[in-house]
Amino acid sequence: MAQPLLVARGDVLVVRYADDLVVGFEHRKEAARFLKDFRERLVKFGLELHPEKTRVIEFGRFAAQNRKQRGESKPETFTFLGFTHYCGKRRKDGAFTVWRITAKKRMVEKLLAVKAELVRRRHEPKAAVGEWLHKVTSGYYRYHAVPGNLPLLLIFQHRLRRLWRMVLIRRSQRGGVSWERLNVLLDRWIPPPRVLHPYPMERFDATHPRRKPYA
Repeated sequence: MAQPLLVARGDVLVVRYADDLVVGFEHRKEAARFLKDFRERLVKFGLELHPEKTRVIEFGRFAAQNRKQRGESKPETFTFLGFTHYCGKRRKDGAFTVWRITAKKRMVEKLLAVKAELVRRRHEPKAAVGEWLHKVTSGYYRYHAVPGNLPLLLIFQHRLRRLWRMVLIRRSQRGGVSWERLNVLLDRWIPPPRVLHPYPMERFDATHPRRKPYA
């Protein structure tokens, strides 16, 4: 006899990219049931979930309030597609929002890769290295420049500038190269970040303007 189809009674949210998946449920019991069934389903195909990346957490609009009433700590965070997601409030009105900041591991890996490439290219002309760094910086901003992530992008910019300065000092074999002498070069090729991706509703309003009511 076929197993009956299990249907969630609350809202369900599914976000998937390649083999990364986040599923949100309104009710915790349904989340636990889904995880159990999903594991069993994968076993039939010889697959399994990553033990360190798979978990059920309390997250969302009422998570902080509910956990506080139970005497528990703040809601857990989760990392998805290079961003750490956590519950928060908008600064302008205190409404609930999901903040996204660059995952620490993602930033460290990127800076290490840039450092290695800077060392490899340390004898190339400054303009050529600067053009490459500008492409690196622009690409990083295009992906990570979401609302709420500006402080992390400023840290990335600052560390990138320090890395290039360190390589330039070693290249010149002089220990006294000041920030003032390099600022013009650094400012040209490593610009400051700005938010490039507005909130979804702001994008919707920009492409679908609402009619103004009659006066």
